[in-house]
Amino acid sequence: MSNIRLRGNRPRRNDPYPLGEIPDFVVEKMAKQIVHRLAIGMGDLEGNDFGTIFANSIGGVHRSRPLGVADVEWNGCAWSVKTVKDKTPFTKERLRLISGRNSPDYSAGLENAHADISATGRAVLEIWNARVNEALGEHDDLRVVVLVRNIETREFVLFEEEAVRFVPEEYEWSYTAKNNLAGHHKMTGTHRFTWQFHGSQFTVLRDVPPSARRFRIVPNVPLLDPEDIISYVGFDQNWIEFI
Repeated sequence: MSNIRLRGNRPRRNDPYPLGEIPDFVVEKMAKQIVHRLAIGMGDLEGNDFGTIFANSIGGVHRSRPLGVADVEWNGCAWSVKTVKDKTPFTKERLRLISGRNSPDYSAGLENAHADISATGRAVLEIWNARVNEALGEHDDLRVVVLVRNIETREFVLFEEEAVRFVPEEYEWSYTAKNNLAGHHKMTGTHRFTWQFHGSQFTVLRDVPPSARRFRIVPNVPLLDPEDIISYVGFDQNWIEFI
């Protein structure tokens, strides 16, 4: 049954590796780039840093502006890249991933987000779904790749999952103690989303899967002297042109 062909179907492009099975060579290339950043004095990794590191590691392209939720592209595949700072990456079981600013006012015309929080929650999820649809309109495959990091201990956890659309009917919404909205799965009661009225920040709660790759950079990376770098590249006073 797996060889069934559908008339009009476009051919699926090859993946760089199977979903969730991040290979050693990707981890090794990422670690080298992290070491480089540590050696030149970069104190931490932000989202754009990780997007560039991941794209370089798979031979992909880090978009200057995301397409939907697609930050990195490779031969028809796309990734939404996320990084989370945590004191104990190796034992982390659940994460809060900031996943965009979803404004029901701007995107869905809901002027009063408090009037009907069920309608607000639905709109928040539909905005996410629309971004996923936009990315999948240009790509065959869409994933979320996450790096949990502690730069001080040089411990990292890397994993990826499929970027899925959420079914609004499966969730119910309520106020949190901080007067934000929390979305819980109706059947399991699991807290899956948080949305903030102020700023419209949308957060997805994800479990760290068993397939996550854990790695540590063992030695203390020596800091390069800026003067040594300048000398290495052959800097000369003639490089400076006074206007």
